Amino acid sequence: MADHPTHTEHIDSETGKLGMWLFLFTEIFLFSGLFLVYAIFRAKYSADFHVAAAELNAFIGTINTVFLLVSSMTAAMALTAIQKGNKRLTLILLLVTLLLAALFLVNKYFEWSHKFEYGIYPGSPVLKNMSHGELLFFGLYYMMTGLHALHVVIGMILLTINVVKVKLGTVNSERYLILENSALYWHLVDLVWIFLFPLLYLIT
Repeated sequence: MADHPTHTEHIDSETGKLGMWLFLFTEIFLFSGLFLVYAIFRAKYSADFHVAAAELNAFIGTINTVFLLVSSMTAAMALTAIQKGNKRLTLILLLVTLLLAALFLVNKYFEWSHKFEYGIYPGSPVLKNMSHGELLFFGLYYMMTGLHALHVVIGMILLTINVVKVKLGTVNSERYLILENSALYWHLVDLVWIFLFPLLYLIT
């Protein structure tokens, strides 16, 4: 049976939570800046953005949205499971979260590959021959989805570390700060995509 946390460990836990929240706010500011730039250019080149967005596959975007929404739920459920001391369920839920994250990246790979096949990638002759507004759209598309994909990979690394720690018993019903912070980070990844999806795929 796990020992109860000491007073010092409790303080460290609260400090760890605060540190994670501060980090998440900096990440939110980063993406908010990109969203603001997107909004400015979209207002200026509305017609071009609409034409460029037609090149994106809304179905794939929708599937990826479902993957991340469900993965955010399983991450939250994993935290609840470890708090209740259910190690096996925690591991299952973390592995499901990782599987959904991997499926998201696989979909993103095929989506990007399709664009590359048609010569739509940064610096390509095809892209350079498009209108200025379309060029800006795809520049922001690759920047924002690429940055988001990087965050997905980082989140998967954090979740994998949690799987190992849960197996070893260092993350348990009494000590689960790293899992709590990792789940928070994963919720941020989900939140950012919830904004990216309609902005990029559902332009009307």
